[in-house]
Amino acid sequence: MNIAIYSAFFSPKSIDYVKTVIDYLNSRKHNFIIFDRIKKYLGDGAVNYNYFKDDELLNEKVDFLFSIGGDGTLLRSVSLIKDSKIPILGINAGRLGFLTTIKKNTLEEGLNQFFEGKYDFVERSLLEVSTKYNSEASNDFGYALNEVTINRKNTTSMLSIDTRLNDQYLTTYWSDGLIIATPTGSTGYSLSSGGPIVTPSSKCLVINPIAPHNINMRPLIVPEETTLEISVKGRGNTHLLSLDSKIFTIENGNDIYIKKADFNLLTIQLHGTYFFDTLREKFFWGHDSRNTQ
Repeated sequence: MNIAIYSAFFSPKSIDYVKTVIDYLNSRKHNFIIFDRIKKYLGDGAVNYNYFKDDELLNEKVDFLFSIGGDGTLLRSVSLIKDSKIPILGINAGRLGFLTTIKKNTLEEGLNQFFEGKYDFVERSLLEVSTKYNSEASNDFGYALNEVTINRKNTTSMLSIDTRLNDQYLTTYWSDGLIIATPTGSTGYSLSSGGPIVTPSSKCLVINPIAPHNINMRPLIVPEETTLEISVKGRGNTHLLSLDSKIFTIENGNDIYIKKADFNLLTIQLHGTYFFDTLREKFFWGHDSRNTQ
């Protein structure tokens, strides 16, 4: 089995987890390659390993990618595997770690379970983003696992966001911004903006205005095959377009096109770890003293 080891934020805790994973794989004679930015943190043993760069597409070289960090690290790892269908195992070295499946205090136990094949694949939809005119966003890896967000830039004034669904006019949002979230992203920025929680296997998108000036504007759930065309106006000349953790500046009037990507992402869910368990544990879902009586 060939494993790629990735981490995006090199805190002492993350590096400690990386070293633990490397020791585990070495002791069991598994093949692995490591993200090259980790090399300088590995000490004398660094020269004995193989490395990959962040502009290198992982394909037939790798069977699984281990993402070590939090949800942000897992989101960043998507650009490494693109449409290669390499499954991602999330190892939580961060705080919330909603998307990660192995907990901090059960690392070796979780790795044992993985290598024993006690897991399922969770297929997650992505969003594909393009713009009417050439832009930095359209030249980048234009996909998002969690959400695509339009936000104000350098102004306190609201944006006017014309939104069309499948070539039909929906509305003009007068708001600070607009979130288009996948089911995976429904527990992220959209949730903190009053959006619904959606189970990962649901075939839908969430359209959620940020601080809308119209009190009757509410989040809208649409089928995942819906295509969106968005045109932004405002007192400034530009606004922000975010694809998960990547942020771009877009000229007003440069229309944004959003649709479901033609490939999905595979993540690993260990047996015994389920979405609703995560809701209760991470978000204190239904936390009520009466439920323990």
